[in-house]
Amino acid sequence: MKSKHHSSKKIGDTWPQEGKELMRGAAGGFLFGVPLLYTMEVWFIGSYIEPPVLLGILMITFIVIFLLNRVEGFRPQESATLLGAIAETIETLAIAIICATMILIVLQRIQWGAPLNETLGKVIFEAVPCAIGVALSHSILSGEPEIKLNNSSAGDSSSNPSQKLIWTDTLADLSATLVGVIFVAFSIAPTDEIDLLASAATAPWLLLIIFASLLITYVIVFAAGFTNQSKRRQQQGIFQKPQSETLAYYLISLFASALMLWFFQKLSFQNTGLMWLRYSIVLSLPASIGGAAGRLAV
Repeated sequence: MKSKHHSSKKIGDTWPQEGKELMRGAAGGFLFGVPLLYTMEVWFIGSYIEPPVLLGILMITFIVIFLLNRVEGFRPQESATLLGAIAETIETLAIAIICATMILIVLQRIQWGAPLNETLGKVIFEAVPCAIGVALSHSILSGEPEIKLNNSSAGDSSSNPSQKLIWTDTLADLSATLVGVIFVAFSIAPTDEIDLLASAATAPWLLLIIFASLLITYVIVFAAGFTNQSKRRQQQGIFQKPQSETLAYYLISLFASALMLWFFQKLSFQNTGLMWLRYSIVLSLPASIGGAAGRLAV
C-alpha cells in the first residue's frame, strides 16, 4: 500500500517537480555566475585560453561538481547514488553552459562570426562559476541545507560506528569548507586587486595575513557565540580540537586558493614557488573566512 501511494505521488509530481528543480538550478547558476559574467578579466581569459588548458579545467570542474553533488546537489535525492551523481553532474554542466551562453549573448560578448575556439573558451570558462551555483542552488535557495554525509551514518549498522562517525563528520566538514571557500573567494580570484596586493607583499606582511586568517576563522567558528558553535565543538572529525581544526582547514583553504588562481590564469607552472605562495596567501584570507562560515553552517 505504501509503495502504491509512493508511485502515484511520483507520477503526479514528476513534471512540476522537474521544472521547479531546473528553475532553481538555473537561478543558482545566475546568482553565483553573474558577478563573473560581468568581469572583464574573465572575458579576456576565456577568449585566449588554450584548448588543452580548457579541457583540464573542464575535467577539474566535473570532479568538483561531482563532489558537491554527492554532498548537496540541486537534486539531493538523485545524487545519493554514484550513477545518479554522475548523471546530475552532467546535467549541472549542461544547465550552466546554457545559462552562461544566454548571458554572454545578451551582453554581446559572443558575436556572430567570432572564431569558434574563442566562443567556446568564453562559454566554457564562464560556465564554471554557473555550474557551482547550480550545484549549490539547493542550499542557497531552498532554505534546506543538507550535508548528506552526516545523515548517512544515522542508520548504519557498521561494526565500528564511532569510527564511521569520525570519517563522515570529517568529510562533511571538508565539503562544507570547500563550499564556503568557493562561494566567497571564487569571484575575487580573477580580479586585478590580487595582483596588486601580491606584488607588494613582503615576508612580514604575508605572515600577518596568515595570522589574521587563523585568528578570524578561529573567532568565527569557536569564539564569537554564533548559534551553531556548541554543535561545532561536538563534531567528531579527525581534527577535533579547535586549534588543530583551524590550522588544518586554513591549509585546505590555502590549497583551494592556489587552484582557483591557477584556474583564472593568475598562476602557471612556470611561476616560482614563492610567487605561488605569495598569491595564495593573499587570497587565503577571504577564502578561509568563507570556509569557516561553511563549517559553522554544517
